[in-house]
Amino acid sequence: MRRADRLFEIVQIIRSRRLTTAQYLSDRLEVSCRTVYRDISDLQCAGIPIRGEAGVGYTLDKGFDLPPLMFTRAEIEAVALGANLVRSWADDEMARAAKQAFAKIEVVLPKALRGQMEKTPLFALNFERDEELYLKMSALRGAIRMKHKVRIEYRDARSNSTTRLLRPLCLSFFAPIWMLSAYCELRGEFRNFRLDRMGEIDVTDKGFEDETGKTLDDFLARVTRE
Repeated sequence: MRRADRLFEIVQIIRSRRLTTAQYLSDRLEVSCRTVYRDISDLQCAGIPIRGEAGVGYTLDKGFDLPPLMFTRAEIEAVALGANLVRSWADDEMARAAKQAFAKIEVVLPKALRGQMEKTPLFALNFERDEELYLKMSALRGAIRMKHKVRIEYRDARSNSTTRLLRPLCLSFFAPIWMLSAYCELRGEFRNFRLDRMGEIDVTDKGFEDETGKTLDDFLARVTRE
């Protein structure tokens, strides 16, 4: 969790409870009590009216609220629809993240607009959720983030199977298909791979660095030209 997100979370937790101990915050946020004490001190120095002390607990002055986020109703609908899409069509980690972001946004909306996100009549339904596919998606997201090569078993449209060693670059959603774009070391070229045609995925311990002609920017530039 980024420090900015942790500070925001500390304020939200304290304001929702009568008294909050550093140990409780430590357990919730999975950081040390020393980190909590430092964060509380920084928040107090920034003008957040947190009262209390180490060993006793903390409270937030009544009436304090974070500045409300100003959204139009159309913007609220866009955010709600995006969150619903992720909940239905992405892996479990992303679905949880969307739910948490949804809650954080709603909490800092002006009172007149709170509840509108949940009531938005825009849905993104998925009645055939493939959990195995979303496990693949989660593994590939991690490989992209860490820049680790992946080895996959892939079946093409003619049911021909090959083993590929890839530099994973990005995931794209072409409803209802998820696609991995990668630099394929077997072909020596960029290729797109449907997740539903992938067999076993092995995220290797082989890292890779950006090399001219093999990066995401190079891939996007080629797509733009074509």
